[in-house]
Amino acid sequence: MSKGRGRRAGGEAGGAGRASLYDEVTARIVAELEAGRFPWVQPWDAVATAPGLPRNAASGRAYSGINVLILWGEVIARGYASQGWLTFRQALDAGGCVRKGERGVGIVYADRFTPEAERERAASEGCEARPVAFLKRFTVFNVAQCDGLPERLMAGSAPLPEREVVPVAEALIGACGADFRIGGAEAYYAPGADYVRVPPQPAFRHQIDYYRTALHELGHWTGHASRLARDLSYPFGSAGYAREELVAELTSAFLCSALGIVPSVRHADYLGSWLEVLRADNRAIFRAASLASKAADYLLAFLSDGPVPGDAAEPPTVSASRSVVRMEAEL
Repeated sequence: MSKGRGRRAGGEAGGAGRASLYDEVTARIVAELEAGRFPWVQPWDAVATAPGLPRNAASGRAYSGINVLILWGEVIARGYASQGWLTFRQALDAGGCVRKGERGVGIVYADRFTPEAERERAASEGCEARPVAFLKRFTVFNVAQCDGLPERLMAGSAPLPEREVVPVAEALIGACGADFRIGGAEAYYAPGADYVRVPPQPAFRHQIDYYRTALHELGHWTGHASRLARDLSYPFGSAGYAREELVAELTSAFLCSALGIVPSVRHADYLGSWLEVLRADNRAIFRAASLASKAADYLLAFLSDGPVPGDAAEPPTVSASRSVVRMEAEL
């Protein structure tokens, strides 16, 4: 991943720039998977910070989609003690500064806009204007790379609960309204009957896996036509099936981190299929991470302190959401 120096990086120009950025990030994720490492399941016990979603330290908003994987990787690789990140300008506005010689990490923002010329053409021809997709790169720095920041921006993540029963996870399962059935020896989501089934917690070798598995299956549940309407009809073994499993896997990881549970790999046996999907399509990991963030947001909204409106902050990926900063674009 190319690193920015000392200030915010500009946007990628044109289709070639977008393709380069997709290739760059996808190659990084593929390299991690080929080495047997899952970017959404990091060795949190080996680093100074607790698991959690990376957040913009100035606004408090968490990042989403592919940016979660990018920033988690940097926290692990560089041993940072915080999940807080700032742009160069935000560090200055907070009364601090990025230390000389520090190198930032590039994150991405995807969206669509309609140029004025296209609006005029559509108006004159009486048709609908066609929006144009764009992808920008921004450089952020961990708060550990800065000096002079207020103490409130330096706070680390909350410690994980010691008990196996996680009340906030129980609250989410109960509040979302899913037909959630406990019993049997297999965990799955049945799209036709629209229910989730998970074995009883004592059946898991590590009881915390009950929650990890439940959140994975609830990730599938969000894809029902009455909710986020993903295509769940792909047969087992197909590329579409592997893509949906990747979405559910990432959804579980994002939810676990938001709820204070260490993420783990629920379906490592899909590694080969995921690699095939990512090698064939340089946008696949962007789509999967974006869909997973939307699924996590959908579920977290059922908690009593769900999403609240907020002002956008720099970079544009910091916007209105309690838990996850949105990447509202078709990638």
